[in-house]
Amino acid sequence: MNLIEPSLLPASTDIARHHHREPYATVVLAGSYEEAGDAGRIAVCEGEVLFHGPFSAHRDRISPKRTVVLDLPLPFDGRDWPARAQLADPGRIVRLAERDPVEAVAALLDEFAPVPAAEANDLPDQLSATLRASVAPRIGEWAVVRGRSREHVSRSFEKLYGVSPAAYRADCQAKRAWRMIVASDASLAGIAIEAGYADQAHMTRAVTRLTGMSPRRWRIGTA
Repeated sequence: MNLIEPSLLPASTDIARHHHREPYATVVLAGSYEEAGDAGRIAVCEGEVLFHGPFSAHRDRISPKRTVVLDLPLPFDGRDWPARAQLADPGRIVRLAERDPVEAVAALLDEFAPVPAAEANDLPDQLSATLRASVAPRIGEWAVVRGRSREHVSRSFEKLYGVSPAAYRADCQAKRAWRMIVASDASLAGIAIEAGYADQAHMTRAVTRLTGMSPRRWRIGTA
């Protein structure tokens, strides 16, 4: 059994957008940082938890303070975790992880309290919420309605999220399709339409690019 220990994040560091195949939870034990990813832009501090689903991607900005975190693996499935949560006693999770990571994860999932998402006030965060929706408008049209150019909106978004709005939308869409593939027995053609793809072939390419496996292989593996 591999024991899990807390790690120290480099202070005042901007960590470029990166991907994780495995789902995991980050428990903040000291300090704070900001993450811009699949659930928008979230600031977390001591005693809080960030949940990351399979194939997550995000950019991190670490505060100047000493920031210590504990990363715990989560079950690999299609469930939706809350983006952010609180723990009454994060030290207990650390002690369990040092002895038995499986028990630590079970305690975390039993004890966390979800934190409501903050209202998106900045334009890039509003766009992030829009792009995560099941049917997202064209980025240029969205920008014009708000009196901005597509170029201005795209630059502002990429500065905070480390990825273009179009790529962010495609990533969210593929993850949404993957969750439906592994969590339901609906037809792949039906899921493709529900996820906003023109047809099943488009969805197959997107999901395979994201996960490394085709939708049919995921269906066989989760049957």
